[in-house]
Amino acid sequence: MMNPESASIQSDEEETHVYSVWALPPEDVSARIENLMKSLRSEFGGPLFEPHITVVGAIRLTAEDALTKFRTACQGIKAYQATVDHVTTGTFFYQCVFLLIHPTTEVVETSSHFCKHFDFKSSTPYMPHMSLLYSHISDEKRKQAKEIADKLDEAVNGLRFPITRLALCKTDTADETLKSWDKIVEHDLSSS
Repeated sequence: MMNPESASIQSDEEETHVYSVWALPPEDVSARIENLMKSLRSEFGGPLFEPHITVVGAIRLTAEDALTKFRTACQGIKAYQATVDHVTTGTFFYQCVFLLIHPTTEVVETSSHFCKHFDFKSSTPYMPHMSLLYSHISDEKRKQAKEIADKLDEAVNGLRFPITRLALCKTDTADETLKSWDKIVEHDLSSS
């Protein structure tokens, strides 16, 4: 007969969570984007989150598997450039108002590389973006939020910055408060 204590230990080790891989902008760019995000949140509500470009979307894994896949996928990945095309709006909570990132070869190949390592298959083509607002607001309010973002930081369109850090994050998409979200580990990318 199985010891109940060892059964609970085993099930904890095999428990799965939802993880994502994020590309993180440098601190100066993050501060600039956070100012935009704060202005939009004060007007339209929504949870607080760190500026990021999703590299791999939500995938359910054990903690150990997620960490192993992340560390393996990071090997050999170099720092790369990202460029903002423009502010735009989406149709669901996690893509309410966002900065569309130009899909350069480096940006798309980084996502593709990580998706292969994570065995992540998306039903839609990769659309690199940096969300400014997560919210359930009307089309009209999304349009207003976009206009506010454009006015607050006109120069954000065309902004070019290096991606020198990637992060593995626990991101349960069922938790729209984001209170359960947690950055597990960061990886610094080499520049050469």
